[in-house]
Amino acid sequence: MSDSVLSLRDFTVSFPTLYGTVRAVRGLSLDVNPGEFVGVVGESGSGKSVTFLGMMGLLPKSAIVGGSAKINGEELVGASNRKMRSVRGQKISMIFQDPLSALNPVHRIGAQIEEMLGAHQSLSRQESERRVIELLDIVGIPQPDQRARQFPHEFSGGMRQRVMIAMAIANNPELLIADEPTTALDVTVQAQILEVLERIRQELDTAIVLITHDLGIVARVVDRVEVMYAGRAVERATVANLFDTPSHPYTVGLMRSLPALGRERLEPIPGSPPNMLEPPPGCAFAPRCAHAQAACSAEIPDLREGRSGLTACIRSHELQLEVGTRG
Repeated sequence: MSDSVLSLRDFTVSFPTLYGTVRAVRGLSLDVNPGEFVGVVGESGSGKSVTFLGMMGLLPKSAIVGGSAKINGEELVGASNRKMRSVRGQKISMIFQDPLSALNPVHRIGAQIEEMLGAHQSLSRQESERRVIELLDIVGIPQPDQRARQFPHEFSGGMRQRVMIAMAIANNPELLIADEPTTALDVTVQAQILEVLERIRQELDTAIVLITHDLGIVARVVDRVEVMYAGRAVERATVANLFDTPSHPYTVGLMRSLPALGRERLEPIPGSPPNMLEPPPGCAFAPRCAHAQAACSAEIPDLREGRSGLTACIRSHELQLEVGTRG
């Protein structure tokens, strides 16, 4: 889409190893529009985080990134380090999973946020200090003028995550990538962090990509969902359609593995994710799918119209998939 903030086309990420090449992302195409809240879900190893780390140039030098990744029409794949430094923090920002390891323990909170401002803006000391207090107030930190002078160890986990969000939005980026921002937080604090993200989206018209394992969070906050498996998108739908009428057996498997009223026990997806050194032919989910046929392994399925949106399942129109509450 021409007006997309982010546009990925046939995006790939590979890692050479002593045993062969790990194909972590295998031809992903995705658009994110201004002000849109997109959820990216899937099991560990499905390629969620690697996709966006690769797009931002944050992977090890050994990683091989291919295809196209554009921010407002500006190509990032193959861009110089200098170019990427100007993009990161200004046009794209990322909230990482573990704020304690992302924050410098020996620097005050305010100084770390000021560093983000100084990388992309020319502000006086007074302007920078005012902006720090404003940002901490935006993300809901009480007494921001006092908190700015404290160190990371003086903050709780939820407060540190708010600081990370403040740093991420310091330069008003057009795209904010939140990588498991509520990991290890209790339910109440999770809700507060999600409220902060939603407020940022509404007030700043920032596009947000939420990378998560938690389908419960996805159901509450996002507009559209990308379901990833083995480095590819297997389903794409609005959040309402996805939960009402999922079209891919993998999506149904994820939903059945969640606790729910009326379900006496969890139903884990059988088997394990594929070895990405040698991904299976055709549909990568076929070895774990109860509905797989010989044709499923013939070729890699592309996204096509399904019951809820787009799905990479050649049997989506004939299968009547239900999440159910059976025990």
